[in-house]
Amino acid sequence: MDEFLSEKEKWEHLVAGVRDNALWIVAGLAVGALAVGGWRWWQSRTEQQALDAATRYEQILSAFDRGDQTRALALIEELSRNHAHSPYVDQGNLAAARVFVESAELDRAAARLRTVMESSRDHELAQIARLRLARVQIAQGKPDAALATLGSAGEGAFAARYLEASGDAYFAKGDNVTALKEYRAARAAGAGTSAENDVLNLKINDLSGYSAPAPATAAK
Repeated sequence: MDEFLSEKEKWEHLVAGVRDNALWIVAGLAVGALAVGGWRWWQSRTEQQALDAATRYEQILSAFDRGDQTRALALIEELSRNHAHSPYVDQGNLAAARVFVESAELDRAAARLRTVMESSRDHELAQIARLRLARVQIAQGKPDAALATLGSAGEGAFAARYLEASGDAYFAKGDNVTALKEYRAARAAGAGTSAENDVLNLKINDLSGYSAPAPATAAK
């Protein structure tokens, strides 16, 4: 036992143990070094990819600002191929949709928004795309499609905006009673900006004379 060994014998015993296990010790150190090196390489590669995606997105916005739509759309496709899971792909499509709305190309805007809505890994961006798609559909004269798009997806900070968009869709259908109900629910759901609240209050005031028809009384 160790307590009966001399210091020299303990040392010789330790050296023998190290010698016998030298291969495994070296292998373990090598594996550890490879793991650290691999992690640093992966981290560096991930950071470089994120930087490249961000750069491409800035180029997309710059191209749109110059009015070079062809170049901007080509960059979005390139970004989608090389960085398929980057949130900048979604942002690029949202930017394209905005440009298409401004140029009254509503079908193209709807296609971009639907892509983000259905494929984004970012729940918040998907919610934004869904709301914008519904508004585009209302502008296209498709209020029923807008209501189907909205569904019951509005939640949290989006609840009031979804309810207001739903009210807009019902108003477009000529259902002023339901539109007023949705607008009032939107106002109760949460405060937006001062300008947004002013617009919502105008909608409510414009429809405040509408109410559900009284039930018909049975003839005596």
